[in-house]
Amino acid sequence: MSTQTFDVVIVGGAAVGSAVAYFLTHDLGFNGSLAVIERDPTYARCATTLSAASIRQQFSTPENIRMSQLGVAFFRELKARFGADADIAFRERGYLLMAGESGAATLRGNHQAQTAEGSDVVLLNQSEMSSRFAWLDTSDLTLGAFGQTGEGWFDAHSLLMLLRTAARGKEARYIQGEVIGISRDGNRITGVTLASGERIACGTLVNAAGPQAGDVAALAAISLPVEPRKRSVFVVACRTPLPGMPLMVDPGGVWVRPEGEMYICGVSPPEEADPRATDFEVDYAQFHDVVWPALAHRVPAMEALKLQRAWAGHYDYNTLDQNAVIGRHPEVTSFIFANGFSGHGLQQSPATGRAVAELIVHGKFVSLDLTIFGYERVMAGRPVKELNVI
Repeated sequence: MSTQTFDVVIVGGAAVGSAVAYFLTHDLGFNGSLAVIERDPTYARCATTLSAASIRQQFSTPENIRMSQLGVAFFRELKARFGADADIAFRERGYLLMAGESGAATLRGNHQAQTAEGSDVVLLNQSEMSSRFAWLDTSDLTLGAFGQTGEGWFDAHSLLMLLRTAARGKEARYIQGEVIGISRDGNRITGVTLASGERIACGTLVNAAGPQAGDVAALAAISLPVEPRKRSVFVVACRTPLPGMPLMVDPGGVWVRPEGEMYICGVSPPEEADPRATDFEVDYAQFHDVVWPALAHRVPAMEALKLQRAWAGHYDYNTLDQNAVIGRHPEVTSFIFANGFSGHGLQQSPATGRAVAELIVHGKFVSLDLTIFGYERVMAGRPVKELNVI
């Protein structure tokens, strides 16, 4: 079987991989050859299409805030980039992160970091939350942080298709296949082998393999602490109108947001009950034991909610610090990471795509300095502390 050769090969064609391909072929004017390898072009089980598809600026790390700000700017200029019909149904209705007395100081500290970056986030005391959201039980709340603009939710599949179609329109080659081998010549990646037996040679390899990113890195004898973790999302109906509901995060971690006439909700399990994912089975006990009781307490009208359906997807979970790994390997410099977002990869895909494309074309970050998320911290076991992990 003959070997194809490309200047750049991207492993993973969902939001992050397609964003890299888009920015290379558009904003960065890359004129080399480019292939994107995706094992499932239907994207039926990828993290992108099974996510809650939301974007927030409420992080504690400035670089995370800036990445989401770039994402919001990208969303707002979709029609200029992709044409008058481009639409990802961006609903800019904000996040409301709530805290009791024990968590109020952290919320205030995070708010200082957010406002320093220009985010439109306001702090609400108990009475202000009650006034703005009359259906909310604030009796045990001390403080809320509400994103007035620049936060909300959108259609993940539409965003992915815009990126993918535009990249293909500029001759990015999408290849269906599963990478089962990576060839190295010392500290240089030379190519990949697919399950079909086909070999594809490359000059630079971008690992954008989502939940499988750790497995892909291991094929190159590189240790990456990223693995799939399962998250269940529940779709519920509530008979009582809840006007103006943002995406809400309860102090215990349960989240909920509108989705058309319905609502979607979920929670991340505690670390000790969150093993590497091996299936896509929905954890209905989580809904009945954790999610529903929390919603019924916080929004009394939701005590009478009705579960309509549910699905489960996989996060690309970074076991070191639940933050992204972005940048070149310091020794195997033709290997570039775009992994480990732990639930916020979709919203950060435009920023990641641009950053990785800049590394390839310019050899450095230009738009945003994302050095903090480099692989060097993984090698040193030095986590980046993000206080707003949802």
